[in-house]
Amino acid sequence: MENAGYTTLTRQSGLMREMRVVANNIANAATTGYRQEGVIFSEYVQRIEGGASLSMGQGNVRNTAFDQGALTQTGGTFDFAIEGDAFFLVETPGGPRLTRAGAFSPSANGDLVTYDGYRVLDAGGAPVFVPPGATDLSVSSDGTISSGGTPLGQLGLVEPIIPGDLVREDGVMFRSDAGYEPSEIARVLQGSVENSNVNAIGQIARMIEVQRAYEMGQSFLETEDERVRQALKALSQ
Repeated sequence: MENAGYTTLTRQSGLMREMRVVANNIANAATTGYRQEGVIFSEYVQRIEGGASLSMGQGNVRNTAFDQGALTQTGGTFDFAIEGDAFFLVETPGGPRLTRAGAFSPSANGDLVTYDGYRVLDAGGAPVFVPPGATDLSVSSDGTISSGGTPLGQLGLVEPIIPGDLVREDGVMFRSDAGYEPSEIARVLQGSVENSNVNAIGQIARMIEVQRAYEMGQSFLETEDERVRQALKALSQ
């Protein structure tokens, strides 16, 4: 295969990867706390002495948009949304994780848990406990949970030390290898959840663009293949 074919194939593989990312964004447009992803294309250039240089494009870097999503009022006692750049702290089998999905519920043991059953933690890494018989639960803007005026615990609002190093492990879960620290600015709203920040219309438009670009690359590969076949046929005669 000639350089033109290799160059096109790398571009096609990047477009396929982006198509999967865009499709996943659209599928999660209604997922609470979901963060839109994108693909960054990079260029690899090889300079050949005495000849033409070779350039290839690769779409191998994912970029997550952390813009604030719209808030929806649910009235749920254990539904929480964050205003600001902070995250809720959650305990998972792989260790503490960060999430913006605040649709929680109390477990049979009284622990506040996520939809998947992971325990919600305070800023110190301890589980947030809500007594089964507690009434008149309220949450202040700093995440402090109270019942009848008595504080019961506090939701952990944390920010990654290096925001750009967050690694997505699940649709709404992130790992911070550089660590995290308590947030001093973010606010908690009870009875609301944060919607996905996916721009559904923009993502559908991007899907069409990627599809057309892929089809154009496929057409080029077919034309190049036919050209090589004709050249070999002419040489064999």
